[in-house]
Amino acid sequence: MTDCIFCKIINGDFNTEFVYENEYLVVFKDLHPKAPIHLLVVPKVHVESLNELEDEKLMAELFKGIKAVTKKIGLKSYNLHVNTGKEAGQEVMHMHIHILGKDKK
Repeated sequence: MTDCIFCKIINGDFNTEFVYENEYLVVFKDLHPKAPIHLLVVPKVHVESLNELEDEKLMAELFKGIKAVTKKIGLKSYNLHVNTGKEAGQEVMHMHIHILGKDKK
């Protein structure tokens, strides 16, 4: 999608530093963190929201990616948050998962 900010980030338009990347997803720091550690897990394919996510392999890869990045940074306790739809607070219409953590204990 040409006007999607996350698609532009994935394509390298903003030189965003990825904390983690594989063939299915990228992970980067949230610009407006709500916790000391606040990362966004974003699939490389454009899926508007969780309601449109049909690909079971991608679903599994998102959670594998979460496990991989939290292990990589040493984060053992964290919350996952997914806003689905504008009314639920989704600001970017490209499905993404927030990883929120206090510290790396």
